[in-house]
Amino acid sequence: MQVHESTTVATFADLRVDGARLWDSLMQLARIGATDKGGVCRLALTELDREARDLFIAWAKEIGCTVRIDAIGNIFARRAGLRDDLAPVMTGSHIDTQPTGGKFDGNYGVLAGLEVLRTLADANVRTLAPLEVAVWTNEEGSRFVPVMMGSGVFAGAFTLEHALEQRDREGVSVRDALSRIGYAGENEKPHAVGAYFEAHIEQGPVLEAHDKTIGVVQGALGQRWYDVTVHGMEAHAGPTPMELRRDALLVAADLIHAVNRIALDHAPHGRGTVGWLDVHPNSRNVIPGRVTLTVDLRAADDATLTAMDSALRAACSLAGEKAGITVDVEQVVYFPPQPFAAELVGAVKQGADTLGFASMDVISGAGHDAVYLARVAPAAMIFVPCKDGISHNEIEDARADHLEAGCNVLLQAMLNAAQKAGSADA
Repeated sequence: MQVHESTTVATFADLRVDGARLWDSLMQLARIGATDKGGVCRLALTELDREARDLFIAWAKEIGCTVRIDAIGNIFARRAGLRDDLAPVMTGSHIDTQPTGGKFDGNYGVLAGLEVLRTLADANVRTLAPLEVAVWTNEEGSRFVPVMMGSGVFAGAFTLEHALEQRDREGVSVRDALSRIGYAGENEKPHAVGAYFEAHIEQGPVLEAHDKTIGVVQGALGQRWYDVTVHGMEAHAGPTPMELRRDALLVAADLIHAVNRIALDHAPHGRGTVGWLDVHPNSRNVIPGRVTLTVDLRAADDATLTAMDSALRAACSLAGEKAGITVDVEQVVYFPPQPFAAELVGAVKQGADTLGFASMDVISGAGHDAVYLARVAPAAMIFVPCKDGISHNEIEDARADHLEAGCNVLLQAMLNAAQKAGSADA
């Protein structure tokens, strides 16, 4: 069976992926960097990452894909189309993990894409537009910053040279790490992408709580990250009366409550987190003289995110004035909210409905490679549940039937986009 200009979507509506093969591939990949607790530690551009990349490429070549590697180490496995002059319909994610990562975060998106190509190869289906599976470099940012490095370079969010110069804690540069594992590819202009889909575990509890199999992702929350420093005065804990103290930690505690309140005041998609504190001098009997804390604010639209920013700055100013101390606020990261392409989001919804999977509209609270791809191509995401909403954790888990369902939705969405690409150009 071949797909060509006169073929309708109904011709390939009966295609289904091999869920057992998808699961087996995930488990094989999870052995590379497996941890004693059942998770995976496979940091970007390590020897374990090289081993995982080699395995993916071997699998892709087995079904006749051509493979290219760009200068930041992104891998593109391409299955030719009947009209190879058309921009490819792409899917993908990442295979690097957190130090205490799981088997599915990122890996599912890559191997779901591979399973789509395997399914088409089994059925001898050739789409009009070519299809590609991308493996993006250093999405997690656990070893190198910035996060989502490979897709960020591809989308022009930052330069290749900036990314190559970044170093890990041991002083190893991205440039040297790529060279060591043999994945320093060609320095070429990023190619056009006709459409981009990314399948992913939700990394949150919403789908499971609502007993839905497919999350139709409308977009990704915008993010603002801050370093907040509270400047007090260290003093002896015994002789200094309570009313005369300039306790930086006490003010920081008030700000933690303020961050939580700001998020609650901007429901339903407002998020506020203080995830890290540094207390100086961190001594049992000394009043803290300086506290640095991180603040992470997220929202679905820029107006809300800007309002949350203003509220944070006002809270810091007021807390400093009340305590007679200085509070400095430095924004260190800004990702604008990113809506996904309505047509592709609709294709995901249509695929879920056609296949009979219960679905709901969701928004991504985390950053994904799709956020950067959406800057250069129509993009959408497909979420499936993960157990208890747990991710970035060795106990991360997902049901095989949910993973298969998401992959079947991905298959239908990619076929739909590849057919429309050819029809529009005919």
